[in-house]
Amino acid sequence: MWMKRSEAREQAFILIFERSFKDEDIDEIIEQAQISRSMVVDDYAYNLAQEVSGNLPWLDQIIALYSKKWKIKRISRVSLSILRLSLWEIDHVDTVPEGVSINEAVELAKKYGNADDFAFVNGVLGAYVRAKGQESSENTEAENSEEQQESSVSLNIEES
Repeated sequence: MWMKRSEAREQAFILIFERSFKDEDIDEIIEQAQISRSMVVDDYAYNLAQEVSGNLPWLDQIIALYSKKWKIKRISRVSLSILRLSLWEIDHVDTVPEGVSINEAVELAKKYGNADDFAFVNGVLGAYVRAKGQESSENTEAENSEEQQESSVSLNIEES
């Protein structure tokens, strides 16, 4: 069954959210959803739920770093599930622009979260993307500086 990317993302969120209550493998949760709720799980949703579930320590480390003054245990399960999903998309799904992932995360938080969850989700994801952008521009500057130094060295050698 074909599904819009936003619908598949919402389906992945539901599976990731459900996983936050159960100490079960994501495949078991997906299987239960297919049997008990007759859920037809989209391929994108399936892959996203699996990848997020397999990388929780890394995702939670990033969330803890960018959710100023909030410990992971104090973040609502809805927000935490949305953040995990969106961070994975931002970092590992090249076909989804960062802005789209953030916007979809905010919409999920508005739909499923408390009144302030969407602002919190937006803030954490925005801080992460800004920091990531600074890091990549610093890397580019460092690479350009190295290239300039290498070309200066080669010019000096040729002039000798």
